[in-house]
Amino acid sequence: MPNDTDAGKISAIGALIRRLGAFLQNPCKIFVALTHRGWFERMDDELYLRLLYRGVMGRKLHLNPPKTYNEKVQWLKLHDKNPIYPKICDKIAVREIVRERIGDSYFTPILGVWDDPDEIDFAALPEQFVLKCTHDSGGVILCPNKAELDEQAARESLKTWLKRDYSIAGREWPYRFVPRRVLAEAFLPGTNGARPDDYKFYCFDGVVRVILLCTNRRKAHADYLLFDMDLNPYRINDITIALQEGFVMPRPPHLDEMIEIARRLGAGFRHVRVDLFDTPEGVRFGEITLYDQSGLNDDFSYEGDLDMGKMIDLGF
Repeated sequence: MPNDTDAGKISAIGALIRRLGAFLQNPCKIFVALTHRGWFERMDDELYLRLLYRGVMGRKLHLNPPKTYNEKVQWLKLHDKNPIYPKICDKIAVREIVRERIGDSYFTPILGVWDDPDEIDFAALPEQFVLKCTHDSGGVILCPNKAELDEQAARESLKTWLKRDYSIAGREWPYRFVPRRVLAEAFLPGTNGARPDDYKFYCFDGVVRVILLCTNRRKAHADYLLFDMDLNPYRINDITIALQEGFVMPRPPHLDEMIEIARRLGAGFRHVRVDLFDTPEGVRFGEITLYDQSGLNDDFSYEGDLDMGKMIDLGF
């Protein structure tokens, strides 16, 4: 009978075989794996994106013309060079744009900004706060109780995130021009101590067409449910497809206000995603995202990808 060590080896060998099988089925997955090691930095952007797309999505990237949502996001990376985009990608500079369009009442207070994580004076921060990088996406340190925070681990995580360069990894060119800093913000309150849900509004030429509810946040995961403007499930990803028939998204208290905010922030852009929090204290601005999932939403059904793609008007 195999012991625990043998069982572990068997499991590891099985995982390796499955990974090799995936590489053989889609050799471009090898390209994707190597991009994480910093390879191909000088490769032509279009060729890079074609290989990356094939590796992640498992199908060819069509750019002439693009049809799906993901294809059109790749096209926008290559051809839409609006000079305001670096400011949108900067978590501090974007506040100037937001302030001009909707005022400053929706901001979460900034508690500090540093060039180096070693400069953070944790003693000067309140008992609850959030740390993130001004150029980053997804890297967040939530501190609901400062007494339980591992300060050194937090500094190390921030140092790692400061090295991320989305202008190389996903060819999201605006990030090349965003200063890399650490930002501390106030901790947003939720209901009954839980983290507040956030609502991501897909805007197309200033028209909100799709709502993504990010709920049930765990340490590294959350549920992402898509809805149409009548709050009915927009069944294009697995978790939304699995919702029971007749399900309707519970109406958030400030939905109409959030839609209006998203509409005003999205005006003048072919496509952006506006992220907002509906908290007990009111609506709070999250961010404006230019390239949702870097145009690599591999959890969309192909039919849903096509349907979303129809919403982006590229002018041809």
